[in-house]
Amino acid sequence: MSDALFESQIDSLKLLAKGKVRDIYEADADHILIVTSDRISAFDVILPQPVAGKGRTLTEVAKFWFDRTQHIIPNHLADKDLSDYLTEAEISQLNGRGMLVKKLKPLPIEAVVRGYIIGSGWKDYQATGAICGIELPKGMQLAEQLPEVIFTPATKAEVGDHDENIDFSQTIELIGEELANKVRDISIQLYSEAVEFAKQRGLIIADTKFEFGLTDNGELVLIDEALTPDSSRFWDAASYQVGTSPASFDKQYVRDYLESLDWDKTAPGPELPEEVLLNTAAKYQEAADRLTQ
Repeated sequence: MSDALFESQIDSLKLLAKGKVRDIYEADADHILIVTSDRISAFDVILPQPVAGKGRTLTEVAKFWFDRTQHIIPNHLADKDLSDYLTEAEISQLNGRGMLVKKLKPLPIEAVVRGYIIGSGWKDYQATGAICGIELPKGMQLAEQLPEVIFTPATKAEVGDHDENIDFSQTIELIGEELANKVRDISIQLYSEAVEFAKQRGLIIADTKFEFGLTDNGELVLIDEALTPDSSRFWDAASYQVGTSPASFDKQYVRDYLESLDWDKTAPGPELPEEVLLNTAAKYQEAADRLTQ
């Protein structure tokens, strides 16, 4: 796993924040550098080993979707080169894991869009018959396609905490009605167009989350990542079956392994076998290849 980057070391720039996966640096007054490391988290715990190449794969997929969706909404990618800010050694260290982006004011919500009933949405539906207050038909099965695409936002959690699903009225309280409507409509459009594209490549995008920011003049911009295996649930259309939990092209493989252990899901996380690390990397790469090639 020699090509793995667990933690970036960029001495040329000031470190602003370190998340579960990303290291954020200040490039200048108007730009930041986002480094997507190979760290992997599960159950909100950062695991002790990296998945080699995962950060590069996520960066590649995010850039692909930013390019494909700019007709819908502008994104935060900056027209800058890493060489404007970093040494050759630092660029080599990142090896495709860095993105220079515009510094914007992030909205305090995650814009979650669902086309299928799975995950926390399934749990919500079992308990209430609804997802985030949106009533759904009775008798739906696990992984079933929803009658229509729904917008189910969540609050953003600090590292180590869980995101909390909220209803649309709470979204309006947080960002205002006009902006809430705009975020919902654009999120659904982004998801819907991506679904059609992925379908041609034998992939189902069950759900995804977007993040948005505002420029100084109030323009809405797509930020963070977009439609990657870390922010979305990708299923193989050929093996998809209603009533079962489909295998995902993401860290579900890691979660399934961890669920088989006697671990209380608190830090520190357990060491992962080499086989689990390699198979996880392969799943991320397969999703990227099927989408971008």
